[in-house]
Amino acid sequence: MDFRVTEDQQALQEGIRTFCEGRVAIEQLRELEGSGGFDADLWKELAEMGVFGLRLPESAGGVGLGNAEAVLVFEELGRALVPGPVVWSHLAAGLVDGAADGSTVVGGLDLCDAASGPHLVEHLDRLDALLVLRADRVSRIDPKSLHGKPVDPPLDPLTPVHALVVIPEGETIGDAALSERLRLEGAALAAGSLLGIAEQSQALATAYAKQREQFDRVIGSFQAVKHILADCVVRQEAARAAVYAAGATLDDPGVGDVERAVRGAKLVAGEAAWKNARASIQVHGGMGYTWEVAVHYYLKRAWVLESVFGSVEEHADALAERLASAA
Repeated sequence: MDFRVTEDQQALQEGIRTFCEGRVAIEQLRELEGSGGFDADLWKELAEMGVFGLRLPESAGGVGLGNAEAVLVFEELGRALVPGPVVWSHLAAGLVDGAADGSTVVGGLDLCDAASGPHLVEHLDRLDALLVLRADRVSRIDPKSLHGKPVDPPLDPLTPVHALVVIPEGETIGDAALSERLRLEGAALAAGSLLGIAEQSQALATAYAKQREQFDRVIGSFQAVKHILADCVVRQEAARAAVYAAGATLDDPGVGDVERAVRGAKLVAGEAAWKNARASIQVHGGMGYTWEVAVHYYLKRAWVLESVFGSVEEHADALAERLASAA
């Protein structure tokens, strides 16, 4: 199987990147933060571009593409820190009416391996439907029936959350197999977003290192800074290979172990994202720790995405067990 990105896939990715650069530029992040991390007009535009219905068959009103294309799209959405429950609404296309065209905003909660509450639900005030993944089923809950306490301030200013102690059973809309599939697909999409964060964090650090001067020299000429940036590139390229392979393997399970590919992608991309974001803050020096410099948004979003559809620790443990059993 050819894992290289095709010309059509490159065009799709470039189109999403161009849209994000014009619509969700880094300078607009504070404006989005002020709106509670959700822009209804932006949401409609994402739907019109086919982001939510990307993998839905054309016969059902979707674009008819696969997971290989989806991870490329979510790489760009992650690079731009596009806010909102984008992954969950994408997963809900075909399951919840209106998810694909953006008229229904769908959030989600993964309780497959969750302990007792409280549970954190993102963008609760903006949701029209909530999907809950459990080990034995998928259920749908009316968000208006939930009463949670807002977490103030949230870890990510663009991702408001509510804490809920009790999650009702809701209406069952799928079985254990669907829950497992959605969790794997969600992990792959989150890994794609984490890859985008790793790339943009490195790009911001590199750009700053090229123009910031100390001792009459740009700091990018210092060996210590070069090593930091080189490590960032190595991490993002390893993550890229893992994420693209996960998308391709989901589309064609015959080429490899799907669970192993997805877990590996989430693990590698998760580590690349938060390590590159931390490195970017370090390269920015004292300014990197201020609210005025936007690099903190990337670190915070990386922490949020690292915890959904299985944490780095969970995927690492599962991979270790899988490898040990295969030895």
